[in-house]
Amino acid sequence: MDIQNLIKMANQIGQFFDTYPDHAAAVANVAEHITRFWEPRMRAALIEHVHAHGESCGLAPVVREAVTRLGPPLTIEI
Repeated sequence: MDIQNLIKMANQIGQFFDTYPDHAAAVANVAEHITRFWEPRMRAALIEHVHAHGESCGLAPVVREAVTRLGPPLTIEI
């Protein structure tokens, strides 16, 4: 999975929800969107990337905050 592509897609989602006046709602909606519509391996790769790189992960702040709420890195068996 290309992490740069996942970052780009996540940031696009974040751009949409970042226009919400309520920051907490924006974060919750980003997290919900990723949970509902992303395949588990995509979510796992993004979560792992955020936990490994922190603030330098390349994600917009609203997206980074949402991803950290999704939990620790997951173990996905292929």
